[in-house]
Amino acid sequence: MKTDILVAGPFYPPQLERLDREFNTHKLWEATDRAAFLKERAGRIRGIATTGFSGATAELMDALPKTEIISCFGVGVDAIDLKAAAERKIIVTNTPEVLNDDVADLALALMLMASRRLAVGDRFVRDGKWLEGTQPLARKMSGKRLGILGLGRIGRAIAKRAEAFDMPVAYHSRKPVEGVQYRYYGDLAALANESDFLVAICPGGAATRHIVNEKVMKALGPQGVLVNVSRGSVVDEAALVKCLQDGSLGGAGLDVFEDEPRVPEALLAMEQVVLAPHVGSATHETRNEMGRLTVDNLLAHFAGHPVLTPVG
Repeated sequence: MKTDILVAGPFYPPQLERLDREFNTHKLWEATDRAAFLKERAGRIRGIATTGFSGATAELMDALPKTEIISCFGVGVDAIDLKAAAERKIIVTNTPEVLNDDVADLALALMLMASRRLAVGDRFVRDGKWLEGTQPLARKMSGKRLGILGLGRIGRAIAKRAEAFDMPVAYHSRKPVEGVQYRYYGDLAALANESDFLVAICPGGAATRHIVNEKVMKALGPQGVLVNVSRGSVVDEAALVKCLQDGSLGGAGLDVFEDEPRVPEALLAMEQVVLAPHVGSATHETRNEMGRLTVDNLLAHFAGHPVLTPVG
């Protein structure tokens, strides 16, 4: 007999099909009456498949008291109430490692696009402006100093790629990371002051909310470029707009936003900003691997085996 699980939000289609084959799936996003939907299934659902966007609140866990495991399609789990899960002895898993390359690739792409003004250049050609003259000069990226906020798996992948551009790398995190040669800064503003590019790739949540504030941006400076491929909450967006408008920050490459998919109108109008719609892991290869691991964690648990990638 198949186990009943809740699917909290839309999934990568091939892996949703696999969930449908392996489990009795109950798709929450299709419910017209969420409360009635959950109440009707409260005694049957034993697992939740969710995403970094959909998450899982304490209220959802309470509505499904038979829940044993929450398997997250994504590495970020700030949308899951981990404290509530621990109190209810619910296992939480995520999908680390498999998206490292894609997110690191995007970080470097945003750095290049912001410094070389490639999005501006694309519009310059499409709008026929090249026929009228040449595009203004941009700035070199190779050899510039890179600061990384959060030297976890993805942060180290970004650093490795930056080395190929002859970029000196330094970082800030809660504490120094063992086994790396990069210089550690205990103060984020000090790191920004010594960097030409600052890439944010730390976890989201209350502990890092607005950690990249006006002081940090001004330390990065009028030629500095801020890149955010972590969570929108990490950057004080109002301060970002202000610093970009008054020239105290040179540019930005943003894949995430505080209230996505809503992006501040001011950012939309700025040519020194490159905008992406939260696509750090958005390739078929990576989404397939993320989905595979999400399902495999559920299968392992319900087969009585240890999960593959527990959180914490």
